[in-house]
Amino acid sequence: MDAEEQYEWITKNLQEVLNPQIIKDVLKEGRPLKLYWGTAPTGRPHCGYFVAMTKLAHFLKAGVEVTVLLADLHAFLDNMKAPLEVVNYRTKYYEYTVKAILKSINVPIEKLKFVVGSSYQLGGDYTLDLFKLSNMVSQNDAKRAGADVVKQVANPLLSGLIYPLMQALDEQFLDVDVQFGGVDQRKIFVLAEENLPRIGYKKRAHLMNPMVPGLTQGGKMSASDPNSKIDLLEEPKKVGKKINSAYCSPGDIENNGLLSFVEYVIEPIQELKKGTGKFEFFINRPEKFGGPVTYTSFKDLQTAFKEQQLMPVDLKIGVTDAINELLAPIREEFANSKEYQEAEAKGYPQVVPEKTKKVKKPKNKGTRYPGATKTEEPKVEAVTEELKEASI
Repeated sequence: MDAEEQYEWITKNLQEVLNPQIIKDVLKEGRPLKLYWGTAPTGRPHCGYFVAMTKLAHFLKAGVEVTVLLADLHAFLDNMKAPLEVVNYRTKYYEYTVKAILKSINVPIEKLKFVVGSSYQLGGDYTLDLFKLSNMVSQNDAKRAGADVVKQVANPLLSGLIYPLMQALDEQFLDVDVQFGGVDQRKIFVLAEENLPRIGYKKRAHLMNPMVPGLTQGGKMSASDPNSKIDLLEEPKKVGKKINSAYCSPGDIENNGLLSFVEYVIEPIQELKKGTGKFEFFINRPEKFGGPVTYTSFKDLQTAFKEQQLMPVDLKIGVTDAINELLAPIREEFANSKEYQEAEAKGYPQVVPEKTKKVKKPKNKGTRYPGATKTEEPKVEAVTEELKEASI
């Protein structure tokens, strides 16, 4: 590939690129571009991760040196979603999952470098640089930078302010030219661009992929909202149940998470497997509603839905089948690996609610049921005597 073709693959299907000239200059030098993608092992990975995985495939195809950062300390800092002992297992689970996804879409994982954040983020040089940034970045700027990434609560912890500063420093300590992430991380990327040069480090380029909309109306597919996402180990029946309950209004292509999933996940993966411009979306529609149908371009699928030639129930059939096909090799990888299973079990332990016996309240039967003992009425003389004593 020449530099121009490399750049096209690197920026393919992205929503935004910050400082593209940095990338172009490196490619003109003839050396490999160095890039990192970080993921904090908090909630269980979902189908939205396929978007980032397809981009890693594009980077590798363009000859980019890719580092995957498993940001365990970031996960711990994100409003204490889990103690460090649990985060350690989640980190392993994420590594197994990322590798399983990449293998399922034919990406050569031996060309990737995996780094755990705590392996270098506890060092003296890193800590000193963190203090330097803390002395330059205001509380408001740090809070604003992490607003779309760190969980927001009424009484935020100091850890949420440290999170974006560390993400900026990771660019220097991983020795990369570019950081890649979702468009929800844009404010952190801008913070890094503005502040790393202030402590003597170079400015990096930033690549942002679009966020996959959730299954509910509005919002992104999120690990913290089980109704908006499909887990990568979800059973086929549960996938079907979630897709059937997904928001999908007839003719509405603007707020349709299912169509977006086809556009951002299904189509790019098919291109990776079959070649650029290759798309085939099969819907096993019942005969009474027109029979099976195959779309050979996403635009045709979108148009058919907009004009209501394709109804929501039919689109849901096609998306359910497509997702189950994607998840099958990941489920198989999980079923065949005891280490993968252990990481999942200890990283996301099942919380069993304690069963407490309901205490029965004694029934008030009153005094007029058979066998009740009549309470003796106080004598008038005794009451009168008590009143006299009280008045003395």
